[in-house]
Amino acid sequence: MSGRKPYVGGNWKMNLHAAEAEALAAGLADRFAKADAPDAVDVVVFPPFPYLSQVGQIIKDSPIKLGAQDCYPAENGAFTGEVSLSQLQDVGVEVILTGHSERRHVIGESDVEVNAKTVAALNAGLEVILCVGEKIEQREANQTDAINSAQVSYGLAGVTAEQMSKVTIAYEPVWAIGTGKTATPDDAQLAHNFIRRVIQFGLFEGRADIAESVRIQYGGSMKPGNAADLCSQPDVDGGLIGGASLKVDDFSA
Repeated sequence: MSGRKPYVGGNWKMNLHAAEAEALAAGLADRFAKADAPDAVDVVVFPPFPYLSQVGQIIKDSPIKLGAQDCYPAENGAFTGEVSLSQLQDVGVEVILTGHSERRHVIGESDVEVNAKTVAALNAGLEVILCVGEKIEQREANQTDAINSAQVSYGLAGVTAEQMSKVTIAYEPVWAIGTGKTATPDDAQLAHNFIRRVIQFGLFEGRADIAESVRIQYGGSMKPGNAADLCSQPDVDGGLIGGASLKVDDFSA
């Protein structure tokens, strides 16, 4: 991983209720407190909106960061049902997830909306994990590189070189999310390396330092059984975990 600190995120999606969320957060905080090297990896969890404050209170003295699964880019106003960045910061959120495949392909968010949220979050001083990845029909049509290039380029449009220190990319092949399928370590490495080259030669030409320092997580059905093989690849810098983040033992492993 070329000296990049591994970064692991737990996306709880629309799962758990208050007592379960509190128990999971407490279990994770306790497990990391007992870890041999808790500072060896950066960790963030993304609870559902109703439980952000509760989870935040439980993990505030641990190394675990609090993240939000979504945001709205406007500062405030008549946007019923939306949550602003300042409101999220008010309950302790440090990281915003943007462009997740379910936001893109289930909710219908466009590249323009993903970019607006990414830029607004960075301008507010928050970290961002920007998700990119291809669907199965795009992969079978040999469009993986084209999709990743477009989503990275659109998602980071207007982001400055200085802001890239707060950006993480999560490559999540859509066909491997919640399906039990997983990209092989070689598949993941090829995609991650390509994304790194897009950053260096497409977005920040000549800035090899930015491309080399940005962390790229793998986000397609990573589990304790395959995490070590995936993370052994030189351009895989951790994982964005879905189902396996809902159990203390699985996520900790």
